[in-house]
Amino acid sequence: MKLGVYNAILHDRSLPEALKVIADLGLTGIEINTGGFLPAVHVPTFDEILVSDAARDDYLGIFEGTGVGIAGLNCNGNPLHPKAEIGQRHAEDIRRSIRLAERLGQDRVVTMSGLPGGEPGATVTNWVVNAWNSAALDVLDYQWGIAAEFWRETDRLAADHGVKVALELHPQNVVFNTADVYRLVELTGATHVGVELDASHLFWQQMDPVAVVRELGPLVFHAAAKDVRVNPENAKLYGVLDNRFRRLSPDENRTNLGGDEWANEWPKDSAWDFVALGRGHDAAYWADFLRALRDVDPDMMVNIEHEDVSLGRIEGLEVAAGVLLKAARMIGEDAPAAAQA
Repeated sequence: MKLGVYNAILHDRSLPEALKVIADLGLTGIEINTGGFLPAVHVPTFDEILVSDAARDDYLGIFEGTGVGIAGLNCNGNPLHPKAEIGQRHAEDIRRSIRLAERLGQDRVVTMSGLPGGEPGATVTNWVVNAWNSAALDVLDYQWGIAAEFWRETDRLAADHGVKVALELHPQNVVFNTADVYRLVELTGATHVGVELDASHLFWQQMDPVAVVRELGPLVFHAAAKDVRVNPENAKLYGVLDNRFRRLSPDENRTNLGGDEWANEWPKDSAWDFVALGRGHDAAYWADFLRALRDVDPDMMVNIEHEDVSLGRIEGLEVAAGVLLKAARMIGEDAPAAAQA
């Protein structure tokens, strides 16, 4: 298997510096952000690479001799957002990332399925949490029509470029669980759209990532190693759909999500938190996770995503890498296979 790191946590340093961090962790892959919610910090020559073999070769030369290769591209965003400055831009980022992947010899692009508004003319997204009433099903029918059209076209583009698009099963998207994956494939006839198995968002939904891998099988194209800790005392009071987020003001450090949308501050006494590997589930669990992924694809790329706010950038990666490598050894993966640049 190819074990690596999703590079967003390393956007504070240059690409060569990020590669050294990953190599020092004993890992061999870097999943590179190429747009969507976050800019393509580590692909400054994106436009040139799309048209110039020299620019492509210069970029790939950065990885030579580092022991770390590209392990997929990532452009998580909302390609179905009703505001053009968000939805159209993120959709184009996906199309550009597919073309970039082919240019770089990659065959995996990670993103999200997206979420439209609830009706024609909407300007904000509408996530139906529990469709117990008929009006909610009307919203879903409308949203699925938009999603099917976009992903049908994107699947054809991905097939033309020899790339598979892996959707993160992230709530506040149309596709966020197993049934949704099957529905998307059925509606679109997709052959090159599947799943990025990010365990974290399944944990807090009370799903079992290992069971989901075994259920979806070959529809799992890629994986993220990211843990969640449920805080039982808080979950008893607020549930996992807790909405006590705080809006950050313009003078505070905040992350833009496109247009005039921003990430909010996490609840202080949260029902659950993203944590480094091992802080929510032990190495034995992650060994089961890796084993299930290996059964689907012996060359599966599994990349750490670090969002544990209680740990520093490098500290969190060190904790996660230690658990991931231990899990790999537990299933007989003595060392990560070298990722291909």
